[in-house]
Amino acid sequence: MKPRTDLTNLFVVLAMLVLSLGGATSASAGPPNPALGLDKAPRLAIISAYAPELEALKAQAHIQKVVVLNGRSVYVGTLAGHQVLLTLSGISMVNAAMTTQALIDHFQVKRIIFSGIAGGVNPSLNIGDVVIPARWSEYQENLFARETAPGVFAPPDWFQVTLTNYGMLFPQDVDICTARGTPDEETPVVWFPVDPAMLKVATRVAGTVDLDQCTLQEVCLGTTPVVRPGGNGVSGPTFVDNASYRDYAWGTWQTDALDMESAAVAHVATVNGVPFIIFRSLSDLAGGGPGENEIDIFFQLAADNSAKVIMAFLKAWPKR
Repeated sequence: MKPRTDLTNLFVVLAMLVLSLGGATSASAGPPNPALGLDKAPRLAIISAYAPELEALKAQAHIQKVVVLNGRSVYVGTLAGHQVLLTLSGISMVNAAMTTQALIDHFQVKRIIFSGIAGGVNPSLNIGDVVIPARWSEYQENLFARETAPGVFAPPDWFQVTLTNYGMLFPQDVDICTARGTPDEETPVVWFPVDPAMLKVATRVAGTVDLDQCTLQEVCLGTTPVVRPGGNGVSGPTFVDNASYRDYAWGTWQTDALDMESAAVAHVATVNGVPFIIFRSLSDLAGGGPGENEIDIFFQLAADNSAKVIMAFLKAWPKR
């Protein structure tokens, strides 16, 4: 009986080997993702929130290959003499954070440039203007307070009030850990500063860019657009088209603009220790205009103006 047992064991081993080989063939049948460990060139990651913003930059880039990360196309190539990655973040804080982290994980990202359109908050700014804030905050990290009497909202005793509330909404800090810090040691953060060297170059070229004043449909702005470096920017998961909340954002945060992605990018970049800068062109007044929200009319003009400032920045940024 022993020879039969040995033969049976041999068949079992052979069957397992065939299954193993079959599994390996099946697993490797799909095309490998070129992003995963194969591109080691140090690159500038240029991320846009909205397709028109990206298209204006892609049109001036030399695209060498396209890879897909988490369902997002990443265009790998050169722009203005720099080795770059171009991609969409998608709209929302979560999409922006996820896309930024994916690029950092799979490429050699040496700096991040984020572009987009935004709602204008600063009363001295107008649609078409481009802002380059020096710092960003996640202004809608809120505690929703209990209403203790009609129109009176009281947060719990343990909550430390540091900023003016908007009704039941009480802003709070964001706690972060950093890749280069002590593991699990959290630091409360209100503002994420952009890279000073990048802001310095952006400031230098701010007055050299000729921005569009009229749309392709010949709808023209009443003011000549300008570039405003410095100041504050805020982001949250809400599209704001409300004059009262806009006034609150200005009075509390002194912000030039608000959007739905930038501070998430700033958060991820800060945690990973990657220098960043963010350009936002005003497509609307976040509810502060006299009629309906203006984004449908001016989004393309705003996107083009943002791209123009980014191109001026890239041309001035040292090629290393």
